[in-house]
Amino acid sequence: MTVSILGGHQTDFARNWVRAGLEFSDLTEDVVTGTLQDAGLEPADVQVIHVGNAFGQLFTGQGQLGGMPATVLPELWGVPASRHEAACASGGIAALAAMADLESGRYDVALVLGLELERTVSGDLAARHLGAAAWIGHEGQEATFMWPYMFNELAEEYDRRYGLDDAHLRAIGELNFRNARGNPLAQTRGWQLSDASFSADDQANPPVEGRLRRHDCSQITDGGAGVVLVSDRYLESRPELRGRAQILGWGHRTVGLPLEQKLERSRAERYALPHVRDTVLDAFRRAGVPDVGALDGVETHDCFTMSEYMAIDHLGITEPGEGWKAVENGDLERDGRIPVNPGGGLIGIGHPVGATGVRMLVDAARQVTGTAGDTQVAGARRFATLNIGGSTTTAVSFVVGTD
Repeated sequence: MTVSILGGHQTDFARNWVRAGLEFSDLTEDVVTGTLQDAGLEPADVQVIHVGNAFGQLFTGQGQLGGMPATVLPELWGVPASRHEAACASGGIAALAAMADLESGRYDVALVLGLELERTVSGDLAARHLGAAAWIGHEGQEATFMWPYMFNELAEEYDRRYGLDDAHLRAIGELNFRNARGNPLAQTRGWQLSDASFSADDQANPPVEGRLRRHDCSQITDGGAGVVLVSDRYLESRPELRGRAQILGWGHRTVGLPLEQKLERSRAERYALPHVRDTVLDAFRRAGVPDVGALDGVETHDCFTMSEYMAIDHLGITEPGEGWKAVENGDLERDGRIPVNPGGGLIGIGHPVGATGVRMLVDAARQVTGTAGDTQVAGARRFATLNIGGSTTTAVSFVVGTD
């Protein structure tokens, strides 16, 4: 059975909800109503709800977010709902759970939400909260900022294995910020940056951890995204809704928490993170896609420039360790051989953690239906996503296309 994406919605990731005097209920209502409106459905049409959220209790003290949709929309009272947590891949896991419900025949219409408020605390405390996705007390004890530290460690591993020029990381950051300028929902669309912002200038691009600098990092973001997923059975009863984007294939792998354990297990492997490569290949196989060359673009997880650099070779755009070739050749540009993050990615658009995996699906669906506006890749028919949580502990990939 093929699962179709009936509609989707994203909030403005530049908005600071707490500063505006708003809270999780307001964010949830915005995402639910916007998603249903885009899908052309009423709340009564929703049969099951899946919510992706990683750090609700830490940033806001609010848990039990499966109950929030019914709290803000009484018409959803009694609709089965649950919350899913897998760090930055929480949204991807929520989408997978919804697909399983549809494929099993339990339900035919699923509302998938990704919700996160992170700008409730200082930047330093936000970084500590986000660090909960590592193996606490066992790794990163010397880190000032856990995730820049961990992805700097991955950069050092790449340098040992293949060689790594920091200039290629800076170029990835520059591309994603540049792409975000054309995205009306991107957090950084109005940021004023210069060439020095993507250099080793300690004033314009301050060091964060190791070789990673400010503009190598994604943003602390408030925001949400939603999609409506429906079964073939539902579309048979609503033939006027055919022709929407479809999830053609998926992949999902989970490994242990520590980055060091991951890298040690892959010492003799071709890829630094073989389970990430397997996740992508699973999605390709299920979609009937021979390789990345059959795609028109990718939405990938660039929590840091290094995570995108890793994704370039794990997606198969280059051979392992040769991501620099795609950077230098312009392959990743919106009009390149395989556009990556044409709307700006996490670095440019923003990274409300639980929402990211769902936002990727929204953007992939817009690309393949020709509704991505100024971020559109011309003629796109097939897009992949790669959503990771922690130091790739959870990896989720989708292939989205049109029939």
